[in-house]
Amino acid sequence: MTRIAFHFNVPDKLGYACRLLRKAHAAGERVGVVGPPDVLAALDSQLWSFSALDFVPHCAAGAPPAMLAVTPIVLADRCARLPDAGVLVHLGDPVPEGFERFERLIELVATDDADRGHARLRWRHYAERGYDIQRHDLAAKE
Repeated sequence: MTRIAFHFNVPDKLGYACRLLRKAHAAGERVGVVGPPDVLAALDSQLWSFSALDFVPHCAAGAPPAMLAVTPIVLADRCARLPDAGVLVHLGDPVPEGFERFERLIELVATDDADRGHARLRWRHYAERGYDIQRHDLAAKE
């Protein structure tokens, strides 16, 4: 069963996602990232520029198969387009369809009311289906 973790009170979702993906890459993880196309485009851009010292290899799900096979982080607008990976990072609003095939799902939740409201619906969806959910509150770590 997929292990689910919610990271709440993320002040900058894309910046946090970049750091999370850098950490996952350093640990040798294969990661799928799912979200709306505009968010993924902004993440793609930010992954190239967020650190002058780090390279976080990534590509879009539409890349050639040879590239997908060797790239540890793949961005897609839906899970069905992602290759096999152990971790799924979710940057969208609705429950990502097909999340069950990943070992871990990481939900990033910003500080605004709209994002928190969508997160509550996703939490309820997972809880009603018996998933064990971990909560990481970034505000509590300050």
